[in-house]
Amino acid sequence: MTRVIAFDVNETLLDLRALDDTFERLLGSTSQRAAWFAQMLQLSFVAGLTGEYVDFTSAQTGALTMLAQRRDRPLTPQDVTEVLKQMSSLPAHPDVLRPLERLAATPLTVVALTNSTAAVAEAQLTNAGIRSCFEAVLSADSVQRLKPAPEPYLSVAAAFGVDIGEVRLVAAHSWDVSGALAAGCQAAFVARPGMVLSPIGRQPDIVGAGLDAVIDQIIARDIT
Repeated sequence: MTRVIAFDVNETLLDLRALDDTFERLLGSTSQRAAWFAQMLQLSFVAGLTGEYVDFTSAQTGALTMLAQRRDRPLTPQDVTEVLKQMSSLPAHPDVLRPLERLAATPLTVVALTNSTAAVAEAQLTNAGIRSCFEAVLSADSVQRLKPAPEPYLSVAAAFGVDIGEVRLVAAHSWDVSGALAAGCQAAFVARPGMVLSPIGRQPDIVGAGLDAVIDQIIARDIT
């Protein structure tokens, strides 16, 4: 039985391609946006594995610094601030709003679960026009452990007084899905362009090419 649906935010709901022009101007190529996100995740994951905690905003800043050094294109503090501000005003993917509204109208509890800090996450969802679709916005920062560590997923179950197996994560990241499944959640994978599941380990029982297809399956499977 599923009682809580927890959505990842960055890339799953929000479109980071809005940053491409900025990365082309600052670092010389739109491809650096994806490289930056990957570097940011690496910094976050290394910190978690070594017993340190680095919040997501700090990881974003560190990743920008590393990419700028690698490409010999120094950034000013204003450049870094510009990227961080844009992260709070990303648009939602076109397939997000209507499916979320459909899901919010069901008996399921719908929340956001993100590695972004709470203030950034609230700004992101508000600016994207989808905050009203969520009963709560939960940040991994509150438990000082970023996804895919188990604590953020477990915090969803604790917040709503449900068993971890009654929580379903929805994400477009294979690592997030793997983390949720390892923690005991159910999971659904949004196969956005370029996103693929890991062939290793547990697999989600719901996979869809877009959020509309995923939510169709959630409604069919999780509402009894």
